[in-house]
Amino acid sequence: MARRGENIRKRKDGRWEGRYSILTKEGKKTRSVYAKTYAEVKEKLPYAKASEEAKQKSMASISPAKKSRFRDVALEWLQDVYKKRKYSTYVKYSKTYYKYLSELDGVIFAELSERIIFDTLTGLNAQGSQTLRNSVYGVLNQIIKYGNEKGGYQVATFAIKQKSGRKKSIETFNVSEQQKLFKHLYESADTYKKGILICLFTGLRLGEICALKWTDIDFEAKLLHVNATVQRIAAKGHPTKTILYEGLPKSESSIREIPLSDSIIAVLGSISRRGAYVLNGDRPMEPRTYENKLKKYLQESGIMPRNFHTLRHTFATNCIESGMDVKSLSEILGHADVQLTLNRYVHPTIEAKRRHMESLCSICGHFLGQCS
Repeated sequence: MARRGENIRKRKDGRWEGRYSILTKEGKKTRSVYAKTYAEVKEKLPYAKASEEAKQKSMASISPAKKSRFRDVALEWLQDVYKKRKYSTYVKYSKTYYKYLSELDGVIFAELSERIIFDTLTGLNAQGSQTLRNSVYGVLNQIIKYGNEKGGYQVATFAIKQKSGRKKSIETFNVSEQQKLFKHLYESADTYKKGILICLFTGLRLGEICALKWTDIDFEAKLLHVNATVQRIAAKGHPTKTILYEGLPKSESSIREIPLSDSIIAVLGSISRRGAYVLNGDRPMEPRTYENKLKKYLQESGIMPRNFHTLRHTFATNCIESGMDVKSLSEILGHADVQLTLNRYVHPTIEAKRRHMESLCSICGHFLGQCS
């Protein structure tokens, strides 16, 4: 029962409840405080009301931009990406946002925290692979950095937690597999087999070989110019769900010149010119089709299935083992950082390790001979 002049009453559960009214942006609202006794509620009421009024006053002083939700900042960032980055990059980031990050749309951007992010993206954290999580949180951090820079926020970026355990090794073709593959590629060599040989001797990515044009090759200077790549991307409003998109290479450093050996010049010279593109005449080669052709050649050669990027890994390893310096290799591969070349693409084979061990044993043997 409420006492006269006070909005205080005893609840059925035995607690006392005190109510007070405040003005918010949405209108007049009622708030409550609770305690075990009437006296405690009466004491709490004025402090609670004063605290809530101060909070509402503080909220009113915040600029509209500070009240923006995650969706507002994310869509503005995507527009910035659309204007400044490659279209394929925009499509990739847009797909990541709508599929994984749109769950955060209603969160006030200024209130974003690692706990809110983790609790909201429960599906991604529970089921997504480490690679997927790294990709999604990488996009999230870009949105946060954009919001901090453009909106004056001070939101902390999300710390990507790496799973413990051994890092997955990157595969290459060993010496025996390379011998089998070369033999198969040179036997009844057609344009597609020759294209794979080019990748083994230049380290071209799948999209780069599929987009390679005759105008990119300088036979006189023995140079191959990497100027474009192709990939299949989603396309809204198009008759087909995806399109084969030709654009700039992966990064600025990927636009590069690769010196060609006489043997590769000979391979290129033996390909009949049926159009602007080296592999597929008047159109760029479909990457998925070319990936399947490699799988077919590997099967015919008795080699375990590998993805197309294994050709690039193998090229890098062969270059290092033949004595090429890492800086030169890094530029040929189109990397901006030499460390990336070392960490990701240079893989000493078991044969190379065995040679080093034999060299060490010969040195030890020499010392033992001197001692005897």
